[in-house]
Amino acid sequence: MRRYSAFAIAREAARYHTGWERAWASPAPKQKYDVIIVGAGGHGLATAYYLGKNFGITNVAVLEKGWLGGGNTGRNTTIIRSNYLQDASAAIYEKARSLYETMSQDLNYNVMFSPRGVIMLAQTEHEVRGYQRTAHANALQGVATEFINPQKVKELVPIINLDGPRYPVLGGLWQPRGGTARHDAVAWGYARACSDMGMDIIQKCEVTGVRREGDRVVGVDTTKGAIECDKLGIVVAGHSGIMADLAGFRLPIESLALQALVSEPIKPCMDVVVMANTVHGYMSQSDKGEMVIGGGTDGFNNYTQRGSFHHVEETVRALVETFPMISRLKMLRQWGGIVDMTGDRSPIISKTPVDGIFVNCGWGTGGFKAIPGSGWAMAELMAKGHSPLADEFGLNRFAEGRFIDESVAAGVAH
Repeated sequence: MRRYSAFAIAREAARYHTGWERAWASPAPKQKYDVIIVGAGGHGLATAYYLGKNFGITNVAVLEKGWLGGGNTGRNTTIIRSNYLQDASAAIYEKARSLYETMSQDLNYNVMFSPRGVIMLAQTEHEVRGYQRTAHANALQGVATEFINPQKVKELVPIINLDGPRYPVLGGLWQPRGGTARHDAVAWGYARACSDMGMDIIQKCEVTGVRREGDRVVGVDTTKGAIECDKLGIVVAGHSGIMADLAGFRLPIESLALQALVSEPIKPCMDVVVMANTVHGYMSQSDKGEMVIGGGTDGFNNYTQRGSFHHVEETVRALVETFPMISRLKMLRQWGGIVDMTGDRSPIISKTPVDGIFVNCGWGTGGFKAIPGSGWAMAELMAKGHSPLADEFGLNRFAEGRFIDESVAAGVAH
């Protein structure tokens, strides 16, 4: 794999950019792999990458029924933070955040990580107490956050209205090293690195069945034929329940649509990420000037990947109270993604009842920020059978009542 650099760009410019090679190969599937990962989104590609980088396992295929990064990885609002209350959550999200900081250098691919900072607004007295508690917990966990007063919020976000008609801003939980990254670039960077290690990324290859011999996996059936494997990783976000059904077991998850939208581009006016959980809206400004806006999931189970009017109405109405200037903006585009939610709003990174099958799912609305940490933990689990980052997120916690309740702790499952 040729390294990208300023010199390479200059050299190719002189040759009218005719010398660039494909970023990743597009091979036909082999008869057998040591590991098959189903799902070529961020989490699946990160799992494959860390299998190769950390454990030298490179006889790996990543199967994708659509196109690389075409699921939730390419449909999210790119927020990266680790200010969670529960220790297990803070550990894996902080691992991910720290890996994001050096990802461009590690992958030799600019993922446009921007540590611009994230503010979670406290707009009720309950939220003030909750975020102060989280700030204390983060201090014990080694996660750098602080609770700031309304004046500091206004200093960081000049366009905010502190005295909203329903929910005034009483403060905020501030994580200076949180931020955003380019979602597509994360998937592309991992794909390029995996391909360079000799892994096969096979697109337009839907898994239609899971082959078992007794309680052990031996391969999968796909639209491109049967493929054998020793280990199988299921990393398919909102379709995890469908894949588990093919393998013969059930998962405690449900699938819902999560919608987002962007405005027309405007001049720079906000250089941090703001989350307003009481009214359930969050916003940042992209490098192109668009205001990136999101909210909560739909109130009913579905597999829709498109937007709807009620989301625009509910989310934007709430944000207009806090940011009056956006009332004059036009919506540029809108979309949806399929997220999988557990009862405690925490993920599942676990072995399964079928020997050799591992599952990584249940990230809900917070999957993008966790991609590198999730891949690191999943790769370690698949390679060694155990990962300190994944231990608390096993399937057995639901049977044992060991919930990691981030639906309350985080205020919102983003």
